[in-house]
Amino acid sequence: MFTGLIETTGTVVDVKRDKGNTVFVIESTISDKLSPDESVAHDGVCLTITQCQGNQHVVIAIPETLKKTNLGQRKPGDLMNLERALSLQDRLGGHFVQGHVDTVAICTEKKEVNGSWEYVFAYPEDFAAYVIEKGSVCVNGISLTCFDVHPGRFRVAIIPYTYAHTNIRLIEPGHQVNLEFDMLGKYVVALTQQYLTAARL
Repeated sequence: MFTGLIETTGTVVDVKRDKGNTVFVIESTISDKLSPDESVAHDGVCLTITQCQGNQHVVIAIPETLKKTNLGQRKPGDLMNLERALSLQDRLGGHFVQGHVDTVAICTEKKEVNGSWEYVFAYPEDFAAYVIEKGSVCVNGISLTCFDVHPGRFRVAIIPYTYAHTNIRLIEPGHQVNLEFDMLGKYVVALTQQYLTAARL
């Protein structure tokens, strides 16, 4: 479980193919604090640490993860947003994030607005029930608030600190990002659908 508050960014040092899997070597300021079997969110994707050495660590993405996320596009030199798993003693500054990406979205607009930045993201309309005005969404692992919500599209505002300390500053129109919708919202939608289905029987 995560909060969507990015600790640091890591640089992709190497990308290797191992049968259907992809192995990433990441260099970061928290790599020397990690241990094998630990879960860390990489651009919002929960991945298990398999090796650690100095300021580098290794994670593996399986085909299902590569199919549902943008990790298949990652190459050496790219930056990834990193967040270690939530401790029960931590403050929940963002929202509940599982690290289970639902789909990818495409940036369709980016503009500076009085010192902050606004982005518009387009996503498959099948997920529209999970996005509400002023609701939470996780974009590349970052907990953000949606506004100007329409089916298949929403807008977010990025403050200067988040812009400077995450890889959101590198996102331009046409780029893909990972999306995880609010877990509580997904449960509400699922339960409502089950209730309506049962009511029709």
